[in-house]
Amino acid sequence: MLKEKMLKALNEQINAEQYSSLLYLSMSAYFNDIGLPGFANWMYVQYQEELTHANKFYNYVVERSGKVELKAIDQMPTTWDGVIDVFEKTLEHEQLVTGLINNLVDIAVEEKDHATQSFLRWFVDEQVEEEANVTDILDTLKLVNGQGNGIFMLDREMRSRTFVDTTAAAE
Repeated sequence: MLKEKMLKALNEQINAEQYSSLLYLSMSAYFNDIGLPGFANWMYVQYQEELTHANKFYNYVVERSGKVELKAIDQMPTTWDGVIDVFEKTLEHEQLVTGLINNLVDIAVEEKDHATQSFLRWFVDEQVEEEANVTDILDTLKLVNGQGNGIFMLDREMRSRTFVDTTAAAE
């Protein structure tokens, strides 16, 4: 059974993960709109990943006999100032999510909730990977100044990303 403070924080995380998924879907739509289908694909895969994260939290709360409380999702942005801006915002968002996950770990430690601590380890590791991936892309975008042939080459590369449900292997 989850303690009230832990349950409340996990429910907030479910909603944060749902927001993340819709943010990335919005970024995918933006890239489609400006003619970068590879970047749109990359963000669409990111959207799918975030949905699986939300579902993993949801299923954990249910498994621990907690009550899931879904809330309205805030409106996310729909326009950006180019490719570099999108990935700068993506990195900022992933750093925010890392902070949220770290806060969950802190609460689990405080509440002596060993099961939730164990559950959260996967997310801690996932956030390291998420931030590194986005940082690598952002560094490359800055090298080509977010323009020209470099963008089209990166767009072609981004088309190859496919969705793999990494949460399933973690169970």
